[in-house]
Order: sequence, then structure tokens, then C-alpha cells
Amino acid sequence: MLHVDLPSREELAALARHIHGSSVSIVLPTTPITPDTDVDRLRFRALAEEAVGQLEAACQEGSAVEALRESLADLVDDDGFWRFQARSLVVYATPGTLRTFRLPTTVEPLVAVSDRFHLKPLLRATAFGNSGYVLALAEGGVRLIEVSADLPASTVRLADLPKDAAASVGKASLNDRSPSGRLTGSEGKKVRLRQYARQVNRALRDHLAGQSVPLVLAAVESLAAIYRSVNTYPHLVVATIEGSPEHRADDELAQAARPVFDALHQQRLVDWRSTFDQRRNAGRASTDLAQVARAATFEAVGSLLVDIDRVIDGRIDETDGRIYEADAAGADSYGVLDEIARRVLLSGGEVLGVRQGDLPEGAPVAAILRYAL
Repeated sequence: MLHVDLPSREELAALARHIHGSSVSIVLPTTPITPDTDVDRLRFRALAEEAVGQLEAACQEGSAVEALRESLADLVDDDGFWRFQARSLVVYATPGTLRTFRLPTTVEPLVAVSDRFHLKPLLRATAFGNSGYVLALAEGGVRLIEVSADLPASTVRLADLPKDAAASVGKASLNDRSPSGRLTGSEGKKVRLRQYARQVNRALRDHLAGQSVPLVLAAVESLAAIYRSVNTYPHLVVATIEGSPEHRADDELAQAARPVFDALHQQRLVDWRSTFDQRRNAGRASTDLAQVARAATFEAVGSLLVDIDRVIDGRIDETDGRIYEADAAGADSYGVLDEIARRVLLSGGEVLGVRQGDLPEGAPVAAILRYAL
């Protein structure tokens, strides 16, 4: 099981607004396999030492450097924290605070010391998680299955999930007559299945509240239609894993769901590219780095694709958006692509962190503009 803690939209916005003279961002790939997490801990310690070294080289205030050194060392020594990891770890630290996020996506290791945080790893994970759930629903039982990219699927234990359809309505069988004699035959069974579906939906609602991961339904066609009629989770996908899931193992259902997750990801990018091409003909889309930086500064970017792996060190002018590239990373610069993404977030725009192959023309950024510049 992946131990993931993604930021909410409000938390992401707060991180984007953060400005502090001694801000450290550390990103490293990790493993969810507990016996191997000590290797991750050693890698983190090396990256933490590099961050402290950059702060000292920049002649930061000694007390601030020492506070950061102690905070990062405390995390290294936290056995309980390192026991439960996902695929990547992002740590944001200042002399007075330390935040950690465990991500389901794999990222490149990075140390960034600046006056703001490096946000791109979070943008990839929050936009395109490679995980989700399968709701295996049948008259004889129901279970919620958590699915990740390549770890074994696992059943989520929900206290309020009914045992089966009959038990959900207090009957030994769905074919039992109601006390009034009204609920009989196929119509009576359909009413009770709808009651069952409502109970399942209520149990899932509490668990999935605030999440945006996809939920795939595995059920026979008739029961799937009934469940969809009462579902309130907005991220239940259209595609269904057809047939009864009662005798299908969790891993088998997870294997059937993964292509659905991949298709959702690809369709979102296809839709984005279609809009980009349309707007480009009207002068409202660009892959030119300088133009996109300027547009982000003037709050003109409505939606942005950004390469999460590429790093361009430098600064962007706060007033006109002009880029000043740096020869190397240091406390007096930051990631230019990350800063463009930050400015788009702060102006209420959408930011999708992607791999280079998903960007038009292999550019580091692509933007759909709110208006032509």
C-alpha cells in the first residue's frame, strides 16, 4: 500500500504564496517497500547536507542555518516516518517550519535553496495520479479496492459498507416479500438493489470526501446502472469493468482498471492539446518560454503544461516577466519553470505537470492564454 499525502488545493495555493529568505526544497524518489527505506533515508541526509551547504555558501544568517540543519536532522532520525513511504518524497523547510508530502509519482532528485518552494513535483502528482479505486459491486458482496501503478491491490476496510444486498435491507433474500406485500417480483428487487446502492454510496462518500482520484465500477450491467443513478462521487468514471466481480481477485480487477486510468490521463492531454491548437490560431497560446513567463507575470495564463523534469536556473522580473538565467543553482536564484507555474497558480490558472513527451514541440512549457498579448 502506498502511504500518500497530497496537498489540497488550498495547501498548494499557500505553498505558492510562500516567500522566505531561507527556504529549502528537497525532492527524492523513495520506495514503499519498508525494508528498503533506510537507503532513502541516507539519500535524504546527503541532500539535506547539500542544502545546508548552499545556505552557508550564500552567507545566510547562522541561526537560520542551524535551525534548518536541526529540523532536517530530526526528520532523518524519525524511524516511524521512514517506515511508511510512497514513490517520492517532497520536503519543504524553513528555519521555523517543515512540511512533507509523499507522492504516488516518481520524480528526479533535487535540492533547491531560494526564497520560495519548488512546486513542480506536487503539480504532477495532483494533476495525474496513477492510482485510483475499483468498486467491486455485486448482490452477494461489495468491496472497495485501492489500486496503484505496480503494487499489489488492496481492499479498503470501511466500517459502514454493507455485507451484501440482502443484508443491507435486513432480508435473508432479495426475493422475500415486504410486510405490505408491495415489494415483489423484479420491480421489488430493483427497489431493494437501489437501497443497497445508496448504502454503498454513503459508505464511500465519507471515505472519498475531498479526493479527486478516479473510481471505476465493476458490476453487471443492470446493477451498474442502478448504482450510477444514486452515486454522488464526482469522479466515478464512465467506463465499467463488466461482469460480476464476486469471483475475481483484487489484483485481477486492478489489472482491468489500470488501462482505464491511463486512458483518462491521455484523454485529458488530448483535450488540452485540441484547445491549445485552436487558441494558437487566434494568438492565445504559446510555447515560447519568454512569452509564457511574461504572460504568467501579467496573469494572462489560463492553463499551463510544464515539464516537471527540466530545470532552468535563474530569476524572473516581478514587473515585466523578463527571464534572467543563472549558470548554476544557488540561493540567489530559483527554477524559472517552477516560478512560471507558481505565478499561474497565484492568478487562479490551471497547472499540469507533465513529461517532456507530452509537451508540444518538446518545449519546456506550453500555455493557453486568457487573452492575446
